[in-house]
Amino acid sequence: MTDDGSTPPQQPARERDRAAGGRRPGLLMGRPFGIPIYVTPSWLIIAVIITVLYQPVVDRTLHLGASSYLVAFAFAVLLYASVLIHELAHSVVARMYGLPVRRITLYMLGGVSEIEREAPTPGREFWIAFSGPLLSLVLAGLGFVAYLFVDPLTIAGVLIWQLWAANLVVGVFNLLPGLPLDGGRLVRAAVWKLTRRPGAGTVVAAWGGRLLAAAVVLLPVVYAWSLGLTPSLFAVLWGVLLGSFIWMGAGSALRAARIRERIPGLRARSLARAAVTVPADTSVAEADRRMGDAGARAVVIADSAGTPVSIVSDTAARAVPEHRRPWVPVTSVARAITAGAVVPADLDGEELLDALRSHPVAEYLVVEPDGSVLGVLRTADVNDAFAGV
Repeated sequence: MTDDGSTPPQQPARERDRAAGGRRPGLLMGRPFGIPIYVTPSWLIIAVIITVLYQPVVDRTLHLGASSYLVAFAFAVLLYASVLIHELAHSVVARMYGLPVRRITLYMLGGVSEIEREAPTPGREFWIAFSGPLLSLVLAGLGFVAYLFVDPLTIAGVLIWQLWAANLVVGVFNLLPGLPLDGGRLVRAAVWKLTRRPGAGTVVAAWGGRLLAAAVVLLPVVYAWSLGLTPSLFAVLWGVLLGSFIWMGAGSALRAARIRERIPGLRARSLARAAVTVPADTSVAEADRRMGDAGARAVVIADSAGTPVSIVSDTAARAVPEHRRPWVPVTSVARAITAGAVVPADLDGEELLDALRSHPVAEYLVVEPDGSVLGVLRTADVNDAFAGV
């Protein structure tokens, strides 16, 4: 029902858009431990479904009439509060290990903790993944004990029974051995520990997730047929929905594994486009000519002291009509080079991606250790390095 998702580092442009204040995933409910909690509109759909399905159970037990809908809705809210606590366990443990957490989002099928980097060791991967189901099972145990001391034919008795049972289901379900469930991450940690290859762990756990997805889809049908019954349409649809969620999550994990294999090969020096440096009063046409003569693919503008101050935007330059290019200065189609947009040529792998994420712009000036200009690194070129994954 939940998914602890480390954000893959393969799409810095999209990550920077989010960091720069892109569209929020839902309604911000609060920031416990400094972690933003969002609830998507899809949660309302599942809340209504839970309320409608659970209301007859409440009414048969408590005979509350129309008020039983309020009790059923209260159960839906408390159920997702349990999911939130489950996700907070993931996020708090991740932050204890120094991993940044972007947010927690509650949606139709549960919740997701968006952890921005994967754990550096299999041991930490294990504890981040296991913390959620562990807390859910602890809550189930506490709820069971509390249920022993309440009248089962009261509102409190009904809600406590449902909550300890729900936490038990959430905890056990998340321990199933396939990504994107927490049990899949435990499998990944184990294979990673044995092989010393996190990618191998991801592949094994993701295929486990695909097998699990197929089982979830088939289970309602097989179970009903084993009893000689016609499968419930609701159970079949729910199985297909849940199985699809697991299948897509497993597929995303496989893609992320392939992407992570490419990350060590990312080098600012090899990705940078060769650039020519021109004065600020140079025209677009003249800058094009110099770029062509030098066999370069980017233009950097320098001030009178020779210090790079801006980078010409390809898109803006191409938009200048041909007949005006000799008269339009390159400064009108350039972006200023800010402090964070200067990247050392020797950066590579995760360090390079971290540098790009920390200062989101379209182009970066790549410089040698002595400060001289090597070239221009465009975000689009970094994204292209992951094309086809």
